[in-house]
Amino acid sequence: METHWNRRRYKYRAVKGRHLKLNELKEAARASGVDNNYLYKENIPDYPRPEFHVCRLRHDTHGDGLEGIRKKKGFMNFWGKDFLWWSLDVGPEEIVSAERRLLETTYPDQTEEQIQNQQSFLSEFASSPAFLSSSRLGSYRFTLTLEELMRAYKEQFCGGAEPVMRVMETVLYKQEVMYVVLVHSPANQEWSKRYPLLTDHPGAVCCYRDGYFLWRPEAMCKMHWNELIYRNDLQQMRARTLPWTPEWC
Repeated sequence: METHWNRRRYKYRAVKGRHLKLNELKEAARASGVDNNYLYKENIPDYPRPEFHVCRLRHDTHGDGLEGIRKKKGFMNFWGKDFLWWSLDVGPEEIVSAERRLLETTYPDQTEEQIQNQQSFLSEFASSPAFLSSSRLGSYRFTLTLEELMRAYKEQFCGGAEPVMRVMETVLYKQEVMYVVLVHSPANQEWSKRYPLLTDHPGAVCCYRDGYFLWRPEAMCKMHWNELIYRNDLQQMRARTLPWTPEWC
């Protein structure tokens, strides 16, 4: 793992060219001697592993960034670097649809009555900052569909060709894991030697399908207040509030 500092002077570790699942990330961190008590916890209660299908991206910024976007009539990296950063915009609709897919996968034989009696539970676990409507990066947000953003990028930077997506890196902060996807013009061959293509294979943390990103979060809880309970007799799932002090992870 490589050690870096971002422009806000936060230290992070990175593994280039891979999206590491949680167990792989723990192994890589231990091998590099990374001291991170949040990452190595083993007493975490069971929690869901859903699939989110996300078709919107967001760009958060502060007042100066907003003014720059207005003046330039578009988005650019003020700091002179190569990248402009966007995040997945995961809202209530995506949580509801992910919960439905998880139930259908876990209990494919649910009756109509069992479906009607199933209470919502996934939102109880969606406490990671990735699910918050607020931002830690500024008071202003631009939200665009992935389709319109990719179309604009295709026209402006790819000469009408399809943009290329690559697995750029896994980034580990003290309390956060970030999976980075690189999008670039096919004319830029520099990245092909450094980063593999983003492929849609079973179990991948992130992939792209027909206008949306499929994201399988490895840790969707900022703090574990609940435990996932399987009611196999009723073919249902629910969140049970923990009777002890919740765990950060």
